[in-house]
Order: sequence, then structure tokens, then C-alpha cells
Amino acid sequence: MENISSSEKHARGRLQDLAKDRGASLAGLSRLIGRNAAYLQQYVTRGSPRHLDVPDLQKIAEFLGVSTRVINTRLFDETVGDASPDTSKGSSSDYIEVPRLPLDASAGPGSFGAEEISFDAFRFSRRWLREMGLESADLSAIRVEGDSMEPLLRSGDEIFVDRNKRAGEGIHVVRIGDALHVKQVQLSAHGRVKLVSANEAYPPIELSSEEAEVIGRVVWKGGRV
Repeated sequence: MENISSSEKHARGRLQDLAKDRGASLAGLSRLIGRNAAYLQQYVTRGSPRHLDVPDLQKIAEFLGVSTRVINTRLFDETVGDASPDTSKGSSSDYIEVPRLPLDASAGPGSFGAEEISFDAFRFSRRWLREMGLESADLSAIRVEGDSMEPLLRSGDEIFVDRNKRAGEGIHVVRIGDALHVKQVQLSAHGRVKLVSANEAYPPIELSSEEAEVIGRVVWKGGRV
């Protein structure tokens, strides 16, 4: 799938995951839209076709019980831009969608995430993202819960997580079991990592690298004043 962005690939993967969660197969969904049984398998794994036709997209989304935005790869295709352009603010190709996930990254005792299926999106100027050094990032937006990262991050802040940046030290979203945490990650000896809170009331947590899965680095935050 050459020249296809990571966000596009994620949208294809979401279709496959949603089908599995609903007990459906890609072959079955292909037949639902009047295509041959291998149609959606090739779409997901080979990127052919590049995008689903709008009637097919609508029928699949209705069957799965989700918005078409969840599985619409056109939203992430830099060559076509947003499928629903806002002409009053310039060409849709000048903007990039950052999906918001219904997950909370706990800055406290731990938060259990729901399915990683976007329910909304932030729409940012490509120029602004370029100036921030984020144009090529694989971004997702999630909400912070808890006070252990105050004053750096406050409960209710929205953070952008770049899944392309999982190595090195910095502030990351980390999965421990089923819980997501946002912490400063420090490398420790013997393949261990230390998770440090900005709030000194919370002691550091030291784990083996196998116990803590780094999801991505926090690269931007936003919140109410």
C-alpha cells in the first residue's frame, strides 16, 4: 500500500476490527454490498480499491452501527482531502483530521479504555501542523483524567499522542494491563522503565519493559483556561 498514510491504514484496520467485534467477516460484508467475497479483504490488506464508494461505505457503516467517518479513508487521503470540505475556510486538502478516541489516559490511579474507535475529530491546518513539526505524525487525541501530572497536564486536557514515537524518554501514554497512564518515561537499568509523575504526591512506578507498553509520545496539549 504505497503512498498511503498511517491514518488511512488505521481506518482500514478499524473496519476489520469492527467486523470481528460484530461477529461478521469481511467476506460477508463484501457480499452485503454486492461485491465478490475477496473485495474487502483486498481493500484492507492491499489498499485496492483505494477508497470505498459512498453507497458501500454507508451500507457497511449502517450494518456495523457506526458513523461513516470511523471507516472513511478519504478523510486521511492527502490527495483528496476531507470528504466534506468546508469551502468557506479554504481547500480541504489544507487540513488534516486528528481522530478523537473515547479513551482516558489517567494522570492518576489508572483509567480503563474503551474501544479505540474515533467518535469525533479535530481538524487542523496542515500549515500549523507543519510549523509544530507534526505533519508526518500518527496522531490520536485522548483526554487526560486525574491530577498526577499537574501542573503540566490537568484533568480534562486533550492531548495529542504520536504513535510513531514510542522510544526514548519523554511524556508518553503507557498501557499497563488494560489501563492507560500518561507519565514521564525514564529508562532504568536491566531493561526496566520508571514512570514518573509531575505531581510529587505520586511516587514513581518502576516496571519491567514487558509490563509497560508505550503507546506513543505526548506531543501537544490543549485545555480550558
